[in-house]
Amino acid sequence: MMDIRKKSIEDMNPKEIRLNLYITQVIVICMGILLAYIFFPSMDTFLSLWNWDFSSIFFIGGGVACIIVLLDYIAMHLFPESWFDDGGINNRMFQGMSVIHVLVVTLLIGTAEEFLFRGVIQTYFGLIFASVVFAVLHIRYITKPFLFCFVLLISIVFGYVFQYTGNLLITIFAHFLVDFIMGLQLRNQMKDGGDRDDDEADNRV
Repeated sequence: MMDIRKKSIEDMNPKEIRLNLYITQVIVICMGILLAYIFFPSMDTFLSLWNWDFSSIFFIGGGVACIIVLLDYIAMHLFPESWFDDGGINNRMFQGMSVIHVLVVTLLIGTAEEFLFRGVIQTYFGLIFASVVFAVLHIRYITKPFLFCFVLLISIVFGYVFQYTGNLLITIFAHFLVDFIMGLQLRNQMKDGGDRDDDEADNRV
């Protein structure tokens, strides 16, 4: 069953992959809203997770994101390219996107996933459970040990940041920034016909 699903995803064109992404994120948001309604005793309790402390959002969230992107960059130059192969799905998803489109998509992903996994699931079921569920639901990485472990590590880091700060907006910004930077990198590589090891792509701003 997994092989059939994988093949069907890999056969999708960029437009179909994006549509699949949008549908998935809408489902994630709806699940988050439903579970928040069930578990949070009041709206005030829920709203207490959203603190518009811009300095903390920018410096903590931005700092965490930069460290994750740096670790990813180092890993790509230390380990075999095959370890990072997801079947070209991410490449095709960002292929031909405008910068604004990349920004909107990655902001949607960061907001939806952090809302559900950190804001609701971690709050009521704990960091480890939320992190494992987050990693497992990235199903195409399950057969790729390095990618799966890296996603799990990122999820745990986001979980600790949320546990330490109590501010969901910090992890949303961190998640968004990681995806936005990596999305732009993939977009530029596809636009210029490069790959992960292309020196020009690595040095492009």
